[in-house]
Amino acid sequence: MTQPQIIGWAHSKFGKAPEATLVELMQGVVPDALAHAGIAAEDVDGIFVGTYNNGFSKQAFEGALVGMAVPALSHVPAVHMENACATGSAALYGALDFIAAGRGKIALVVGAEKMTATPGAQIGDILMTAAWGEEETSDAGFAGVFGQIADGYFQRYGDNSMELAMIAAKNHANGMLNPYAHMQKPFTAEFCNTVSDKNPRVAGPLRRTDCSLVSDGAAVLVVAHPDVAADMTRAIAFRARAQSNDVLALSRRDPCEFAGPRRAWAQALEAAGITLDDLDMVETHDCFTIAELLEYEAMGLAERGQGGRVIREGITTREGKLPVNPSGGLKSRGHPIGATGVSQHVMAAMQLDGSAGDMQLDDVQMAGVFNMGGAAVASYVSILERVK
Repeated sequence: MTQPQIIGWAHSKFGKAPEATLVELMQGVVPDALAHAGIAAEDVDGIFVGTYNNGFSKQAFEGALVGMAVPALSHVPAVHMENACATGSAALYGALDFIAAGRGKIALVVGAEKMTATPGAQIGDILMTAAWGEEETSDAGFAGVFGQIADGYFQRYGDNSMELAMIAAKNHANGMLNPYAHMQKPFTAEFCNTVSDKNPRVAGPLRRTDCSLVSDGAAVLVVAHPDVAADMTRAIAFRARAQSNDVLALSRRDPCEFAGPRRAWAQALEAAGITLDDLDMVETHDCFTIAELLEYEAMGLAERGQGGRVIREGITTREGKLPVNPSGGLKSRGHPIGATGVSQHVMAAMQLDGSAGDMQLDDVQMAGVFNMGGAAVASYVSILERVK
């Protein structure tokens, strides 16, 4: 199979969006993505929509909503995909498989979520549907799940509160450079490490600054067969991509191991024929700061229990050996569930294209993207490189 390539994209500002519905969110980005790719609606062979929903909206059947947003696309075959917080990557990989299988030449990937109109307690209940409901319950929602993971990690390897605060501060500093970010506000590591009225403890050792944001937003990718991409303005290739799953119930595995992410990273790097040293940046899934720390270990930046060393040594800062989340990550950019995986790939593609504006790093030739569903249950890793 021939790996399709990214030829265009669009991205809304994440945050509390004025748009009331998913259709309106899609209306704001789909036409821009088509224009950016230099194609017409008639050129699209398939549409793949990533939306988690599960109660955020009474309107389901999300695959049909793109045709409502852009009537010229209403007759294009469309499908809705959901895979918890990895929903966006599931939709993207579905589109890539569609093209690689020869069923079409150009596909549209739309990730979108409207979360902020839902009451806070209900948001927590909706997100907990991505955990094993028979065992994993928490008044703090998914923060409670990751609070337990952080507590277990601290008990085993020592208190890493300051290291988590440093990750939060890094990502907020990066978010200041991202015009699409939900929260464009800097925080010092000292503020993030101090429990206060403005930064209360949420669950276990996690403070508010350790938790990603409830956001609205949409992001779009246009992917095409290499034969089509060859005639387009830009082309970002998938040098490799991998998905690995783990058992849903935390009680049946070591929650601190992140074995699924570890497998996905190993598979993607092997398929690409590279090592981490060949990557110029990574966009990773920092739904909580403890997740980013564990992902350092899963991708191979540190041995188990040593993830804190990575941020202490500045390896993942903008100026470091391997910048991680130069967009601000989920922590600052925001986390509209269905849009996140698509957004991460857009952020990496912009860096490779040299069009990331104030976020731009020097000489980005190859980038990694890690998107995760649930507590390290569904793991997707993409290795991207610029073709032209």
